[in-house]
Amino acid sequence: MGKRTKFPTVFWVANSVEVLERFAYYGIYMSFGIYMTELGFSKGDLGTVQSIFLALSYLVPLFSGTFADRYGFKKMLLISYLAYLPAILLLILTQTFSGIALTMLTIGFAAGLFKPLISSTVRATTDSTNKTLGFGIFYQMVNLGASFGPIIMGKLRGWSWDYVFYTAAATVGLMFIITLLFYKEPDRELEGVTLKQKFRDMGEALSDIKFLSFLTLLGVFFWLPFWAFFNVLAVYINEYMDTAALYESVRMVLGTGVARFISNQDGGVWRLNAEAISHTGYIIIVFQLLISRIFEKRAAIPSFMIGLLIAASGFVVLGLSVTSINGLVFLGVFLFAIGEMISSPRIQEYIMWIAPKEKAGLYMGTNFLSVFVGATLSGIYTGLMGRFEAAGHPEYIMYTLTAHTLLGILAIYIFVKKAGGFQERTE
Repeated sequence: MGKRTKFPTVFWVANSVEVLERFAYYGIYMSFGIYMTELGFSKGDLGTVQSIFLALSYLVPLFSGTFADRYGFKKMLLISYLAYLPAILLLILTQTFSGIALTMLTIGFAAGLFKPLISSTVRATTDSTNKTLGFGIFYQMVNLGASFGPIIMGKLRGWSWDYVFYTAAATVGLMFIITLLFYKEPDRELEGVTLKQKFRDMGEALSDIKFLSFLTLLGVFFWLPFWAFFNVLAVYINEYMDTAALYESVRMVLGTGVARFISNQDGGVWRLNAEAISHTGYIIIVFQLLISRIFEKRAAIPSFMIGLLIAASGFVVLGLSVTSINGLVFLGVFLFAIGEMISSPRIQEYIMWIAPKEKAGLYMGTNFLSVFVGATLSGIYTGLMGRFEAAGHPEYIMYTLTAHTLLGILAIYIFVKKAGGFQERTE
């Protein structure tokens, strides 16, 4: 085995920036539902803003990679920060629906600009000897930022929401300084593709009816419930569960120090911050390697559907956690995380398999459309949760997501049967 190439400085600079960006992004996103409901907005209003925010986050990367080719990674990174920073600060000043929607749209746009640039930097600064390790480090940095953002921001909003937005803005400011001073444009082969050519290529991939059908199924039955989970969970826990009892559960298992770190006092009572446990980043950091090893030799689509089934069981447990034992919420989030860890990597593999070999990159690039479809539609479920709440059964949102996911398993099973999807390579 050859010697592994040393990572250049820009690799570490890029990963440092990634941690900070995910910290700010998920810190705002996971707390945002609680923020809007505290301001008195309906779940329908919240769902609309969430859909706008996520739609921009996953649509803009289509263009930002092409612009990065033309103007350079560093310039595009700095432009994304210049959109991020004032939008975050405007959240302190505006409390109208239109103002909040516009600021979150801008933050989604900035995140979309940023999103492909760091992974492209990692790709440009690794080779065959260190690529696997390089992307493993990158993936862990994503989850590290996504874990600590909601925890820290949850703590800060117990003192003042302004502290949340100032901290996120300061984080983006630090990213700007790091990028300006230390980010050196990596040597890379330019893609050399214009937006016109990119759209033409997308049209070519999407003219494959089999592939387009699968992307649609994936968007509606995987990514939609996936984003709905993150959209609703913090509000679901905060409004429908006894967070003081959840604090006691954490304190008994992990100790007072840890429990208070992820909780705030309310009238002398310690209550667990819902956003601190409403994400899967910390679970992924611990278990992803083990899960990957268990499923690496298994066929992609059966593994994917097992993941969906486990995620669906997580929704059932989350429904029960409101009507029976609140502490079941921890098991529900854990089960969903296991399902995510199984499903997400394996479906990427399957897309590579159904693509013609000479067009694998083109098909993978078009895959973002399924994420975009699911993310954009996901806000519907936030509004639906409000309707279930008004009817006295907020837990029905989780049972609806269960039914949605089970229907997805059936739909995808029928698709791959007709498409011959169980014969993919497993070696």
